[in-house]
Amino acid sequence: MKPLLAALVALSLAACAASPSPRTASDPVSAPLRIATYNTSLNDDRADGLVRRLEAGDDRARDIAAVIQRVRPDIVLLNEFDYDDAHRAADLFAADYLARGQHGQAPIRYAYRYLAPVNTGVPSGMDLDRNGRAEGPNDAWGFGRHPGQYGMLVLSRFPIDAAQARTFRLLPWSAMPDALAPVDPATGQAWYPPQVWSRLRLSSKSHWDLPIDTPQGRLHLLAAHPTPPVFDGPEDRNGARNHDEIRFWAEYVGTGARDWIVDDAGRRGGLGADAAFVIVGDYNADPVDGDSTRGAILQLLEHPRVLDYPAPSSAGAVQAAARDGGANLAHRGDAAHDTGNFGPQGGNLRVDYVLPSAGTRVLDGGVFWPAAGDTGHAWTRASDHHLVWVEVVLGEAGIGNRE
Repeated sequence: MKPLLAALVALSLAACAASPSPRTASDPVSAPLRIATYNTSLNDDRADGLVRRLEAGDDRARDIAAVIQRVRPDIVLLNEFDYDDAHRAADLFAADYLARGQHGQAPIRYAYRYLAPVNTGVPSGMDLDRNGRAEGPNDAWGFGRHPGQYGMLVLSRFPIDAAQARTFRLLPWSAMPDALAPVDPATGQAWYPPQVWSRLRLSSKSHWDLPIDTPQGRLHLLAAHPTPPVFDGPEDRNGARNHDEIRFWAEYVGTGARDWIVDDAGRRGGLGADAAFVIVGDYNADPVDGDSTRGAILQLLEHPRVLDYPAPSSAGAVQAAARDGGANLAHRGDAAHDTGNFGPQGGNLRVDYVLPSAGTRVLDGGVFWPAAGDTGHAWTRASDHHLVWVEVVLGEAGIGNRE
């Protein structure tokens, strides 16, 4: 590592350890952007449940806020944050939790945010699980007990160009060329009859392309939360959908004819070849372990437009894998890279990702999973996922990949 680069990276590491304040308008253009994803588990089975909890004072929300205040990302995607039309939950979380110091952490404020309807909990009117009834959470466009459950929320210190944002909540799964249409192994026939397959939506929540104007230029935040590849049957309908929800981003940032990609406003095509992006979210797929379809997340990790960089890690994940045993003992992946802990049966997995585009420079990154006794260890009880963050510099302003 060259002396100048080594010194700059050392300074970055020291700043991260001290939990730095957010960037300011006076910072140089080359100041790294800290981008994060966090499955917060802030969902409730009642339509107004999260709002009521936040109004009353919620310990889980305080812990989640403390983690965000500790890491202090410039841009963060929150998965499993229930959506409501009045945006009441987002207002409460921003004002009563993030803007107030939690567990000794400094308050943090975000000037911009993005939230929109999702497919979870929205009735499809069709019998998607083939149990003879067209009702219940399994027959919604995405699994959920009420519209907006398991929603998404993006918080940003920099302006989000909502007018140019693209959402793909309505895109039919069948529009994807060579989609992994589930097959009933008992009959060899398609699991979904034609009248269902033609209407079934690809995204279990939504896929968002959010242009964000950072001090370094425009960045496209590509946010999603594919369905877990479990809770189905031998037809593996959720595994197939998870694979193709992940594949959507691989196609979106790819090349060739992409006229089948149509956003909810009717605009066709994928992302421009010169656009800088970061893919974020809980993708419910580990590179080598777990129940996802083989190679599902590798569609992104090995994509030519996605930066190949060392996976974020934590000491707490290693400690947890050794403590929990169970399925972890049979896992092939490096426990240090795990981002979720799912008990001794499912084991701990790497399922949450921050994936910058090729041409960006990664200076640092990590998973907020402190070891027992370290600051913040107790806060991680709030969710079975852990916040993942990466510091990047866009394009030619970068100072080199982490070595």
